[in-house]
Amino acid sequence: MEINNSKYSNYNRRYMIAGAVIVLIVVLVIRLFFLQIISSDYKRWADNNAFQERTLYPSRGIIYDRNGKLLVYNQPSYDVMVIMREVEPFDTLDFCKTLNITKEYFDYRVGTIKNKNLNPGYSPYIPQMFMSQLSANEYGVFQEKLFKFPGFYIRNRTLREYGCTNAANVLGSIGEVNKSEIEKDNYYVQSDNSGKSGVERSYEKILRGEKGVEILLRDVHGRIKGKYEEGKHDKEPVSGKNITLSIDMDLQEFGEKIMQNKQGAIVMIEPSTGEILCLVTAPSYNPALLTGRQKGKNHQMLDEDPLNPLLDRSIMGSYSPGSTFKPAQGLIFLQEGVVTKETAYSCASGYSYLGGRPKCRSHFSPVSLVSALAISCNSYFCWGLRGLLDSRTRYPSIQEAFEVWKNYMVKMGYGYPLGIDLPSEKRGYIPNSKAYDNTHNKHWNSSSIISIAIGQGEINATPLQICNLAATIANRGYYIIPHVVNKIQDTPLDEKYTTKKYTGIESQYYNIVVEGMRAAVTVGTCGGLYLPDIEICGKTGTVQNPHGRDHSACIAFAPANNPRIAICVYVQNGGSGAMVAVPIARLMFEKFFYGKANEWNTDRMSRWSTLPGSPNYLLKKEIDDEEVVEEIIEEIEETNVEQ
Repeated sequence: MEINNSKYSNYNRRYMIAGAVIVLIVVLVIRLFFLQIISSDYKRWADNNAFQERTLYPSRGIIYDRNGKLLVYNQPSYDVMVIMREVEPFDTLDFCKTLNITKEYFDYRVGTIKNKNLNPGYSPYIPQMFMSQLSANEYGVFQEKLFKFPGFYIRNRTLREYGCTNAANVLGSIGEVNKSEIEKDNYYVQSDNSGKSGVERSYEKILRGEKGVEILLRDVHGRIKGKYEEGKHDKEPVSGKNITLSIDMDLQEFGEKIMQNKQGAIVMIEPSTGEILCLVTAPSYNPALLTGRQKGKNHQMLDEDPLNPLLDRSIMGSYSPGSTFKPAQGLIFLQEGVVTKETAYSCASGYSYLGGRPKCRSHFSPVSLVSALAISCNSYFCWGLRGLLDSRTRYPSIQEAFEVWKNYMVKMGYGYPLGIDLPSEKRGYIPNSKAYDNTHNKHWNSSSIISIAIGQGEINATPLQICNLAATIANRGYYIIPHVVNKIQDTPLDEKYTTKKYTGIESQYYNIVVEGMRAAVTVGTCGGLYLPDIEICGKTGTVQNPHGRDHSACIAFAPANNPRIAICVYVQNGGSGAMVAVPIARLMFEKFFYGKANEWNTDRMSRWSTLPGSPNYLLKKEIDDEEVVEEIIEEIEETNVEQ
């Protein structure tokens, strides 16, 4: 039978055409599904032909100090926005003249906006920020000519204003979000602002509020015709919540004044609540420098300053605590039974077990814990550390004994961030036994690390941690995590800022240390803190500095019973603790308890420079602690001294 090849060829051609048509239809359907359902570009294009969504920005929360003083508030600000798809030919020279910019800057901004490497997520349908933070006058001039510049419009924003020139490290600043912040939080889009430092950053989600939206209707030519369905679908913005700080701005301002010409910090904590009343870092700067269109230039200036005013030394400075560490040592020795109140150790102008190292001032010997704290005897605490670490009657190895010591220190707030409600807090450093095993190949004893007995060597702490020790002693064995915010509008504080954290050391031992710190003020190295009507307890610290002059430190709290305030003063290159830190602490106590401080001493300390390379014109000669302390041992009660 003869096959008609022509007939079968026609059938095959039909099937091929039909198949191609089906494949084309499937491809078109898939493409339409992708464009309309999967991809947002088509929907965005369609919606933007009919609607324009304008974001309504909320007013950022206001910040007050503990006494209701207005610190941070908002002023109207205006951004020039552009939707590139809607831009039509216009007089660019007139545009530039109106905004007081150059044609070169105009071209630069347009190029930057369109560059997806510099502006990730760019779309011609999405509003882009052309120029930020116009003043009210600039806004008025531009608004009159806005109709001449299609595609451009004004976005209302707020700009942070300050009712003070202090506490920049606490208040912080805001700035434009980066790519990482946008990816982490879908609240933000390009050109939004967020907190970058201080309270502005740590309480960002509370301060920022909630955005609103306004849906506008376009005609076929893209012109705005009014609100869609009379604003039925609009959403009003919700203002951010107001915050009240624990900071006393009068105290803060005074602290910054007397820390002029110095590097260091002052921290003052209310022991019963953990509220920080004063958090001074020196040098500092006016927070207003980091607002407005000059922010970038000012930030670069501060960043290049060799004294580094952007570093918050109160929570980021890591220093050897020196003799301010001795009360913590004494508490551990008492708790572990290494010493009692009556235990006395000898001192021959130094730790005699190591041939007089570390050195100590000349005084009679032996001394007990109360007198050792009063006169800041180095030898006493070296003997105490040896008794804890080298005796095998308590722990079978030095590693176990040292871990016990370290764990007490951690419970007292050293070695890890305390958890203050500010960003970038540093941890300081408390070594563990493994660190020394690695350094000494597992062959070490108290003599190998004896400098830690007096707060030197590997030990590092922030001024906040050092002050927290004073607050813990004031409370006789517990602290509340220090914090700078004490009230949030319609929101309770985080529970951790109201919870007591106990050190594991019995309160009876704190009473002995309090007695020693009180003696330091009445007849010891802290004599400069003495006030006749207030029982102040203190401890000086003269911190050895291999890079120059010693650092000056002091901790104190008052009154001795039912304490209201604890303080740490730390001055880099200040010399002995009694010479600089103690006079500053006294002035701060006067300001706190009396509302004013001695004017002559205030002026003197404000002008006293301890900056590297600056001649200290107020100093006739070096003054060491032993010259400040004169015949104090004889004045300590016999019950406190083992002869």
